[in-house]
Amino acid sequence: MSLPATAAGLRVLVVEDEAEIRRFVRLALQAEGCEVHEADGLQRGLIEAGSRRPDLVVLDLGLPDGDGVDFVRELRQWSAAAVIVLSARSGEADKILALDAGADDYLVKPFGAGELMARVRAQHRRQARPAGGGEPVIRFGRVTLDLLRRTALRDGQALHLTPIEYRLLAALATQPDRVITHQQLLRLVWGPGHAQDTHYVRVHMANLRKKVEDQASMPRHLLTEAGVGYRFVA
Repeated sequence: MSLPATAAGLRVLVVEDEAEIRRFVRLALQAEGCEVHEADGLQRGLIEAGSRRPDLVVLDLGLPDGDGVDFVRELRQWSAAAVIVLSARSGEADKILALDAGADDYLVKPFGAGELMARVRAQHRRQARPAGGGEPVIRFGRVTLDLLRRTALRDGQALHLTPIEYRLLAALATQPDRVITHQQLLRLVWGPGHAQDTHYVRVHMANLRKKVEDQASMPRHLLTEAGVGYRFVA
């Protein structure tokens, strides 16, 4: 299917207590054709999310009446809306906490309108992909991943992946444009007993990149989110 080049038509809720930042984000979103709604606190944000049913939430973590991570946890009980966190908290632990709670992306303040809108468009593309139906085949670069047959090809030739490498690639490729933390990958690929074994992910990711990327040292599809995890970009 044809993927949208812009975020036009996206319904976005901005939850941010600083009026200047809220205005900056609103103007950037409206310039690209988004329908924008606003809230200045956690409780108001949840009310707006329930009534507006946004496609995407742009969320500050430091809200006057609660922590944005709690907003994400509550939202995830009933909504699949994408969540992009905007926060002055730049620590790895803060990013991992928000992403593990269910956020889809994390942008550290200060940020530019261009980077924000690139992240918004990425989430729009992700939502535009059909959730089911059709042939379960993912193509990127020179690689074709067939989820039904559990096979991978590179330039039409069999790509010899270990079972771990295949599960790692499938876990990322089926959630494109989303940051997947080390802990999430460990649970998906190795199981709940390996939550602290982040070195497993790094070693197998390095080997996987050598097989699927044109230049493993400059990956285009399996991108690192420093200290947090990885993101698949088709």
